[in-house]
Amino acid sequence: MSDEFAFRLADTPIDTAALHAGLRHPAAGACAVFEGWVRDHHQGRGVHGLRYEAYAALAEAEGARIVGRLRAEHGLHAAVCVHRVGDLAIGDLAVWVGVSASHRGAAFDACRAIIDAIKQDVPIWKHERYADGDAGWLHPDEGTGEGRP
Repeated sequence: MSDEFAFRLADTPIDTAALHAGLRHPAAGACAVFEGWVRDHHQGRGVHGLRYEAYAALAEAEGARIVGRLRAEHGLHAAVCVHRVGDLAIGDLAVWVGVSASHRGAAFDACRAIIDAIKQDVPIWKHERYADGDAGWLHPDEGTGEGRP
């Protein structure tokens, strides 16, 4: 997979089969994939849907830099991340990360490192619509419920 497509934003559903096929490499013994879905709750509040917005040029440049750096650091054969923008419904696929490596440990570690860095450093903003009719932008620290973006 070429580095020019290491990270991209998508305003249509993510084609996971095509992305997965792009991870194949003859030296790869492992593939790890992360899928982030839109859930129906956040911090005890019902969620009806959300909207992701991004400054595309900056987000794609920063995302590609992160994926390229972590691909090299973890010795990956391939790595890609696609993040949706626009309006998403409950259950929609919001972000997909896939990597291939010679060994499973490197694949697992790199997949987690990529999603953590993307959520922390790429300028993508999340606006949730709540069941009570309210809506709001999330602070990055509220993104995972794990104490980090």
